[in-house]
Formats: sequence, C-alpha cells, structure tokens
Amino acid sequence: MTTNRRSFLKLSGLAGMGWLAGCKPSSEKKASTELDHIVKQVEKSYQPIFNMSGYAAPALETVRLGFIGVGNRGSAAVERMSRIEGVAIQGICDVREEKATAAKGRITSSGHEARIYAGDEEIWKKMCEREDIDLIYIATHWATHAEMAIYAMEHGKHVALEIPAATTVEDCWRLVMTSEKTKKHCVILENCCYDFFELLTLNLARQGFFGDIVHCEGAYIHDILDSFFEEEKRYDFWRLKENAARNGNLYPTHGLGPVCQILNVNRGNKLEYMTSMASADFSLQAKAKELGRTDKRFEAYTDKPMRGNMNVSSIMTNSGSTIMLQHDVSTPRPYSRLHLISGTKAFAQKYPLPGKIAVGHDDFLDKAEMEQLESKYTPGIVKHIGELAKSVGGHGGMDFMMDWRLIDCLRNGLPVDMDVYDAAAWSIVGPLSEWSVANGSQPIAIPDFTMGRWKENKLHEIHLESGGNTNVIKG
Repeated sequence: MTTNRRSFLKLSGLAGMGWLAGCKPSSEKKASTELDHIVKQVEKSYQPIFNMSGYAAPALETVRLGFIGVGNRGSAAVERMSRIEGVAIQGICDVREEKATAAKGRITSSGHEARIYAGDEEIWKKMCEREDIDLIYIATHWATHAEMAIYAMEHGKHVALEIPAATTVEDCWRLVMTSEKTKKHCVILENCCYDFFELLTLNLARQGFFGDIVHCEGAYIHDILDSFFEEEKRYDFWRLKENAARNGNLYPTHGLGPVCQILNVNRGNKLEYMTSMASADFSLQAKAKELGRTDKRFEAYTDKPMRGNMNVSSIMTNSGSTIMLQHDVSTPRPYSRLHLISGTKAFAQKYPLPGKIAVGHDDFLDKAEMEQLESKYTPGIVKHIGELAKSVGGHGGMDFMMDWRLIDCLRNGLPVDMDVYDAAAWSIVGPLSEWSVANGSQPIAIPDFTMGRWKENKLHEIHLESGGNTNVIKG
C-alpha cells in the first residue's frame, strides 16, 4: 500500500493545519531537521489550557454510567460494572436494539434504571446529553471513538473509551484540548495495564528493581483473520475495512501502555520519535479472494491492497530508553502479548513464556524465588481485589480490575491512572506508523501532548493502592 504525503494529510485530518507542511520525505534531508520542523509546527498550533496530569475531579458518591456500543466488549463491561458498588447504569446504546437489550439482561444487581437507546446512528448523542449521567463508556468501532468522547466531554461527562482512543493525529489533539477545556477525564481502556504480571513489573520498576530501564518490548500478535469476515463479530466488517484502508501498527496500546507507565512517559519522560516497517500482505487479500468467489460482500476487497501482516515499530524516548512494538493479527501464530523489560539490574518477560524475571544472564528465577518476589512486590490493588477479579473474569481478571479502579478513582476523587495525554500518546502510534511505513520507514516525531509539562508532571501511585471507597457487590 502506497501512501503519499497528500493522502497522509487527509488520513490524519491535518490538511488545514499545516502540521506536516514542508516536510516531504527526501533522502537529502537529515531526519533530525524534519523532526524539529514537525515539532515546531505542533507547538504553534496548540497552546495548553489546563493540566489534566494529576488532576483529581470532584468525588462522585455514585458513578452514573452510560454505555455506547455493546455488541462485544461493551456488553461484558455492562456486566462487570453492575457488580461494583456505587455504580448506577443509566443508559445502554447500540445501533442494534437486540444487542442493547441483551446487554441490559447481563446486569447482575439492583439499582440500575438502564434506558435503551437504539435504532439510530446518532441516538448516542441523546444519551450523552442527559443530566443524570457522569461517565460515558465507549466500546464502538475505532473510527467513532474520538467523536463520541469529544461530544460526551463537551456535555459534561467523563469518558472511558476503548483502544485506540483515536485513529488520526488531529483527533488525538482534539481529545487533549477538549479534556483540558472541560476538565473532564478521558481514560483509555487499556486493560493490559492491569494484567497481574504487568502490575508486578510496574511496582518493581518504581522500586528501582530493574535499575535504569534500557529497552522495552510489547506486542499484539493474535490470529483473528477469520473474524474480519464475520459480520456478527465485527459489525459492518469494520475491522476488515480498517485493515484494507490503513497500513501500519493499528493496535499498539496493549504492548505500549504498560511499558509507557514503567518508563514514566508524560511524567518525567516522553516519547520522542518512531520508525515503522511492515511486511507484505500474504493472507488478508488471499482470504478476501477466497470468500469473494461465493460472497459478493467481499468482491471489493479482492483487488484492494491490505495491511502488511507484520508491523514492527521502534520508538525512542527522551530518557534514551527504546521500545519495540509488533502487530500481527492475520498469520497462524500462537497468541503473544509480549511484555519485556530490560534494565541494568534485572530483566522481565511474559509471552511466549509465562511471566518470568531474571537478575543475571544465567537463568530466570525459580518458582520459590518468584513467589518470594511476588510476596514482597505485589501491588496493593492486587492484594485488595485480585482474587475477586479472577473470579469475575475478563481476560483473567484484568478487565474487571481496570473497571473497578476507574470507579475507585472517580468515587474517591483520585487522579485517574491513564489520563488524556496517555490516551493520545499511545494511540498516535497508529497514524504515525502509517506515515513511516509509506515513506521508507523514515523517523517521524511523536507530538508532546503535555505541551512541555511532562518535565514537571509528578508520578502518582498508578493503581498500586486503592482509594478505599469502592466495594464489590456480593453474590
């Protein structure tokens, strides 16, 4: 797939902004000159309004919730949220009424007066306009995330939105500016930040166990090719359309989110620039051709270039630490959500291994040593809610832990673990990787969504302790 400069501007929603003006790739230019130019354009276009890093919104005794998109992830979230004390589910919205009704049926406790919104592509706006909703939970397809989140914040709601938070550079900036203007939280629902091993490595990093962090790796490798062509699983074949229209690392945050927290990104550190490379497509178009022989719905994809099967992206951070990200959802490989931390004192890795840690080059810690380490460094939130989270489920419990912690922060007036700057910085890798792939893997600057405030932004106890005012409904 070829993307020239003009189509990238259109893709990223930046044509009227001049964000990449004058930076057409050229072998005669030094990468640093191009990057400096891009950063300066961004600085001219946006000015800080209010710093959402560390911001604690007024505590809510009851968090009144509205859900948009309950065909898959959203319906499970309805059930999980209904188990948390201090939550009132007020609205459930999906373009398909049967999906909204089925999601309402998954509510497991009393105290919820969920009104159904369905049958109209724009009806979600009516739910966002209600006065008796505090938080909008968005689990629709990717391209709608930013528009819905911005509308909800403009109507006085905090938002929690599935990954990625946005698919264009412009929308990442719009999320940031809207959150700052309205002082409403914009939380990316990156559940992998709440995986038990990721939480352990975060606490280890905060305690200096790894020493200086040299390099991190993350990945989303998951063979879901068949589901692209199953409308019941992917409404209106939205994920097939994304992979037919865009060639890059389209789903970076599972690997990136946890390591950004470990590297203190946006709070003492920042992402500087990235490069990206994609393989050819060896299976997506072939699958479309195979199915297109008998199903006319796929004929349009039989001669359309598709996203390369494997994308590898590399990121440089201000601290000098590097990050490698991989993305492959269309080859028959075992599942891997690689999480790797390499420091001057220790090393950790999960996938394809179970979570393991080493303090030297000889071997990983044995079972007894790991148990001792976990006993000392398991974060408070895991001790408090971990076993219940496992019993509730959702990717081994991390989905419930993520939802529980969000409500914990809102009910106790705590800063959220993942703010709008994280949502933007982690999601921007998608469109920037497209540009780099299309331009011979040239480096491209990653915007500083904190607008310089990363130097002073303080670390807070990211999901290491509980606020203490959120309980779980029993039974």
